[in-house]
Amino acid sequence: MTNHFTSKVVWITGASSGIGEALATHLAGMGATLVLSARREDELLRVGAASGIPSDRLLILPFDVTDHVLAPSLAEKVISRFGKIDILVNNAGISSRGLVEETDLDVYKRVMDVDFFSTVALTKAVLPHMITRKEGQIVVVSSLMGKFSTPWRSAYCAAKHALHGFYDSLRAEIFRHNLAVTVICPGFVKTSISFNALNNKGENRRIEDNTNKNGLKADYFALKMLSAIARKKDEAYIGSWEVRGVYAKRFLPSLLNKMMRNFKPH
Repeated sequence: MTNHFTSKVVWITGASSGIGEALATHLAGMGATLVLSARREDELLRVGAASGIPSDRLLILPFDVTDHVLAPSLAEKVISRFGKIDILVNNAGISSRGLVEETDLDVYKRVMDVDFFSTVALTKAVLPHMITRKEGQIVVVSSLMGKFSTPWRSAYCAAKHALHGFYDSLRAEIFRHNLAVTVICPGFVKTSISFNALNNKGENRRIEDNTNKNGLKADYFALKMLSAIARKKDEAYIGSWEVRGVYAKRFLPSLLNKMMRNFKPH
């Protein structure tokens, strides 16, 4: 796996913490050239410095992924600097917690904008370059909740389900160009995603879910994710006991639906 990423230009969004930071750290040691994006430039600089990657293999590119109009010019900036984009990792995301009846519509719009529309915009920005080269891979961090849904997370589940619909179509369309699409479905990972999740009014809830607190370590998860990317898997389910939900949805949907009635928000 290590040799697979040597000299590859990998663009990671949401690279300032969590899964994105862990990916950057591992890829730096594997000889990849990194483009790190998130809103906080200071945190991106910290991640870059901590990874030990030489400056000639690093581009810090801060931006808000919801500023979709910037996507084409940012892609051109990466290509101008490194001559290519081998792998785009759409990792930036946000979650939410709240009953449907109590959740403002703006929360759904915000989550869809960050988790779905931003990935579509950036993907469309790099796609012409990859098609011209006849080489490249689009990676999307979805969730197991893109395969089945739980209470209290309707906005998050809807956005992640949308990712699967879009990228399944894209995968079929760009196969003729020798391009790959890999959708990663994490289970519970120990990151700040639940702490930073939006509540029903669109405010940060500032509560860490026990499921995330006891989830896979981001470093371990990142290695599993990189293995799936290197093998160009269509989809990868990475988690613990919660992965069973994917198969329960497929083979025992009525039972899963009954189990979800007692699912707690954290």
